[in-house]
Amino acid sequence: MNKTAAMDTINLQTFITAAEKNSFSLAAEQLYLTQPAVSKRVASLESELGTPLFDRIGRRISLTEAGRKFLPRAKNILRDIDDSRRLISNLTGTVAGQLSIGTSHHIGLHRLPPVLRQFSKTYPDVALDLQFMDSEAACRAVQTGDLELGIVTLPLEPLADLHSELIWPDPLDIVVTHEHPLAKKSRLNFQQLAEHPAILPSPGTYTRQLLERSVANVGGKLRAGMTTNYLETIKMMVGVGLGWSVLPRSMLSNELMVLTVRGMKLTRQLGIVRHQARTLSNAASAMMAMLQSMKTRR
Repeated sequence: MNKTAAMDTINLQTFITAAEKNSFSLAAEQLYLTQPAVSKRVASLESELGTPLFDRIGRRISLTEAGRKFLPRAKNILRDIDDSRRLISNLTGTVAGQLSIGTSHHIGLHRLPPVLRQFSKTYPDVALDLQFMDSEAACRAVQTGDLELGIVTLPLEPLADLHSELIWPDPLDIVVTHEHPLAKKSRLNFQQLAEHPAILPSPGTYTRQLLERSVANVGGKLRAGMTTNYLETIKMMVGVGLGWSVLPRSMLSNELMVLTVRGMKLTRQLGIVRHQARTLSNAASAMMAMLQSMKTRR
């Protein structure tokens, strides 16, 4: 790639970052540049295209109509360039370079450590860029091309452009402390459970959607309660007696008691998501193969 083409790519990335941050100064921080350097790169791209991409009013910027229409095209151009680079690099068979993965805190703490240990030992030339985020955010980042793989709680319904693969079934249990009023009941219905405070996964999460679907199947409805995205926090809150909740069976400990609720059986699916149209790097293919080998050993 010649110097002009390389500079054009840099200008495109600068434009995309400024558009996403809605700020030249925030873009400069992310790109480790000065604000004048960001302004100069954007101005160079605007000159090349022959149209303003941002309206500049005082210290604020906003995309022009041309900028809004060009933004998805700019992202596609960079994705195509990255895809071509991966395709060419893959021809060598070398497993190296950066591998960007998004994963949830729960999976990162409870499922991935042995995988990452073995992967780093087997492929020392791969630089792992492991980003912790909600599974829903990781899926979106794979859709937009910002991440190559997501190792996540899989969505309940297929998402556009994503291929999902189950690696770990993750049974969930309804739990309370041994001192909870319901702890003495060997079997109950959801209406009895719903009379007590709940500590729920945040709305919109795949785990919450799974719980809501199960509750609807028994004719119930979840009432608003305390919510959090972090299962470790839920475990702590249940453990000190603040209410009932659902937790992965793998997280249960002696201070918690499992309740049997008629008609409710919950299992999440944990696994890999990747973009269907993206050429995977050798590093991503190696990571997928390692995860798939774990599935066959279950």
